Amino acid sequence: MTEDLLPDKQEETMTTAHEPDKANEPHKAHEPHELYARLSSLLLTLWRNLFSRLDRYVMKKFLGTYFLSIMLIISVAVVFDFSEHSDKFTMNHAPFLKLVEYYANFIPFYSNLFSALFVFVAVIFFTSKLAENSEIIAMMSSGMSFGRLMRPYMTSAFIIASLSLWLGTEVIPRGSVSRLEFETRYKSRRKPQIAEHVQLQVDTGVIAYIDFFDGQRKRGERFTLDKFQNKSLVSHLTAQSIIYDTLADERYHWKLMQVKVRTLSGLREHITTYTTLDSVIIMEPKDFMMTKNYQQTLTNSELLDYIERQQMRGSSNVKVYQVEYHKRYADPFAAFILSSIGLSLSFRKRKGGMGGSLGLGLALSAIYIMLQTISSTFAINSDWPPALAAWFPNIIFSIVATVLYRRSLK
Repeated sequence: MTEDLLPDKQEETMTTAHEPDKANEPHKAHEPHELYARLSSLLLTLWRNLFSRLDRYVMKKFLGTYFLSIMLIISVAVVFDFSEHSDKFTMNHAPFLKLVEYYANFIPFYSNLFSALFVFVAVIFFTSKLAENSEIIAMMSSGMSFGRLMRPYMTSAFIIASLSLWLGTEVIPRGSVSRLEFETRYKSRRKPQIAEHVQLQVDTGVIAYIDFFDGQRKRGERFTLDKFQNKSLVSHLTAQSIIYDTLADERYHWKLMQVKVRTLSGLREHITTYTTLDSVIIMEPKDFMMTKNYQQTLTNSELLDYIERQQMRGSSNVKVYQVEYHKRYADPFAAFILSSIGLSLSFRKRKGGMGGSLGLGLALSAIYIMLQTISSTFAINSDWPPALAAWFPNIIFSIVATVLYRRSLK
């Protein structure tokens, strides 16, 4: 009897052992979903606790108007750009996928470029609407100060500035490589890539000179390389031609033809000649080809490395890259300044409606963009510090914002 019951007990035990595993299987399957739900709930709770209902209302209006204005204006810009250049796309046989990729990079570039304008217009537009509907009067009559009203505006400006900074320093430079390549190949006539009479410092005390360089063939003619120690010439290399090795595993590999090396030691001179010579020279064709808008294709880390390398080489065009670097931080910061000015100009109810405020906002936006262009030109062509050139419009408009803010407090 006891033996007959043993198998039943074993089966019961085995069944009991497997039951928890079966119960856990659906639980494990729902773990990602539950984690996502908990994270969403946490973010929603933080959103409600950090910001009042009024803050959330103003922020939704601000961000919604900002992104809607970008979508409308950039959509019009894409249609006009395609209509204007469609004949060139057809003549140059631009592939459809390349065209789609180009406009996918076109949209974020120009959206970020005119982000300050969109911020200004969005703030004035929706704030004037709130003032017309007497919503701001209701807020003020409840005891809300102007400084408290500005808080959701500054929070929205912070979101826009953070997004603009990320796009401008990392995302847009990567997309600008293919965008500029497409424009060169399919939108404008392809110009020959040549450089003449290029001189640069490739290392400490090492000066390179190329009389003529063909960027398409990666080939230069009449090349010299001088090495100095304690301001004295110790080596002078000349080559009839020089070719950049694009198949090498590492960078900076060059092949020199018809080479003559003069080594100087005091009054003695030793001359060595080579038919061909493989050499590592710390320079690349892009260092002296001066590609138009090349600074737009570099991320922040790449831009800093390029500036340091060009400064070491004594390049004359380094200011263009320095201005670009500082503008990537100055332009996002403008969201705070222009939001403050826009609120100060439009929070009062006016007889003429939003037309006057919107017109004044567009005029100030035009002045801001003009100051950006003028200051950048002065920095590149004169002795203006690049940092001052990039921040000059923000400095001027910060003064305007401070004056308007103090007037609004009264």
